[in-house]
Amino acid sequence: MAMASASAASLTFRFQSPQLSSSSSFLAKPPSSLPLSPAAITTTVRPTLRCKYFPQAQAQAQEQEDKVELREKKNESLLFSFSPLPFLYLAALPGAGAVSSAFGPFVELVKSWNLPDWLVHWGHPANMAVVLFAMGGYGSYLGFRIRFADNVAEKAYAKDLHPKLLGGMFFFFALGATGGITSLLTSDKPIFESPHAVTAITGLALLTIQTISPALFEENPGLRNFHGILGSAIMVLFLVNAALGFQLGFSY
Repeated sequence: MAMASASAASLTFRFQSPQLSSSSSFLAKPPSSLPLSPAAITTTVRPTLRCKYFPQAQAQAQEQEDKVELREKKNESLLFSFSPLPFLYLAALPGAGAVSSAFGPFVELVKSWNLPDWLVHWGHPANMAVVLFAMGGYGSYLGFRIRFADNVAEKAYAKDLHPKLLGGMFFFFALGATGGITSLLTSDKPIFESPHAVTAITGLALLTIQTISPALFEENPGLRNFHGILGSAIMVLFLVNAALGFQLGFSY
């Protein structure tokens, strides 16, 4: 009986010994090889589980990501639309080459006259400054007198002279642009790559709208307010344009 008990104990020990050995080797494994927790499984194999076992969740997640990406693209497009930098792309237009070619014969003629360098360099800025401050400045003042003057004779005088002065400013600015292009080409400089050129083109375009708007006053009297606000904005733009022009002149 004692021998049977010893044999059973030995057999039991032999049967449990591999489990203890296996358990001890399992405990000796590094933490990285331990079974993953549910959170770790979710974090580690989430794309696989989504694709294989949860197609609906995968589709919803993809739809949400597409919405976020589309929202970011819309915001980026909106900011780009209001950015002033795209105006500088005018420098890359092929029109610059066409204008340079068209002015080529006249530029060569101006070079043959052997004019003083200071006259070629500063003639355009000086003329445009006179037009801006004399015609544009006084013409803008008369425009405000039309709106706010109480004297009938003064208002009639302003109504007569205001469109003439501002129309003359538009004409001389457009004509002066050819002088600026000629000045740059005689110095072998690019013509549309400066902020001065961009603001000048923008100002001339706005002046065109400003010149047309008085013809619509009778049908829409509210345009008078628009005309006054736009005119003030154009004058500010041309003041900036003048500063950029002098900066350009001192740059070479």
